[in-house]
Parts: sequence; structure tokens; C-alpha cells
Amino acid sequence: MPQPSPLLVPASPEPPTSWWRRKLLQPLLNLLKQGLTPQQLALTIVLGTATGLVPMLGITTLMATALAVRLRLNVAATLLIAHLWSPVQLLLLIPLISQGARLWGSNGPALTLEKLQYLFSHDTLGALRLLWHAILGGLALWAGACCILGPVLYLLLRPILTHVMARRKPLEKEA
Repeated sequence: MPQPSPLLVPASPEPPTSWWRRKLLQPLLNLLKQGLTPQQLALTIVLGTATGLVPMLGITTLMATALAVRLRLNVAATLLIAHLWSPVQLLLLIPLISQGARLWGSNGPALTLEKLQYLFSHDTLGALRLLWHAILGGLALWAGACCILGPVLYLLLRPILTHVMARRKPLEKEA
């Protein structure tokens, strides 16, 4: 049987991409960079991070959506980033609320679950007042940290994303 000449052998196709990359990773990457400049993408990451770490459960989606719509950013990308921070949000929740209670003048022992349970069983209004002050203090600490760390993160991300996106444009034009 004659061997085909090397010039007639078709080029081997690219190896098939995995289901994970084709169905999940690539659509997410496309969503993240869809129509965004490097500055908008950096702002999306900063706002997603800030709203993802708010020390109050249940308002992450509302805050991230409202900010993204108001600033005309990619809402899905902002929500994705915000919700990726959920495990860290849960880890920071108790320390921020505990420090928030001290910020508003709770001179007693540190805010603990046992203390709250005791207060709710014996003095419900006192417990609600303490919890309300603790949450407000935690939000104040979070807002202060966001005002300092947000611009720093933005200024760090913007040149990195500009460089990465500039390198990817020639590659996308070739494909």
C-alpha cells in the first residue's frame, strides 16, 4: 500500500478541548471581557470584591447589581466576582461585627454567639440594640477599608489588565 506524500497529509487538528473548558471556563472568560475596557474591567473587579465582602448577609447581589447598572459595567461579571468572595465574607463577618460592636462603645466582653443567645433569651431589645450597633460598626469598618483598599486595587489592576488585554488583541485577530 503506497504511503501518502507528506504534503498531502492534512494537518492534525487541535486537540479537543475539555467539556470544562468549552462549557464553563470559556463562556465565563468571554463574559468577563465582553465589551469592557481595561479600566472598566478593573473597576468591575474592585466593585465585585467590595460588594462581595460586605459584612451583612443578603445584600451582596442587590449592591453589586445596583452599582454595576449605575456605572454601566458588566452586571454578570460584577455578580460573579462578588459571589466568588462569599467564603471570605463568611470568615470576615464575625470579626467585623465584633469590632463594630467595640467601635460603637460596647465596653463589655467581646460579642460572641453565646452572649447573643443569652441576651436574646433575657433581654430581646437589648440584644437587638447591640446587634444593630455591631452591624453598623462592622459596615463602617468595611466602608473605611473599601475607601482605602479599593483605589489601591484599582490602580494596581488597571495597568496589568491594560497590558494583558493589549497582548491578547493580536492573538484574537489571528484566530
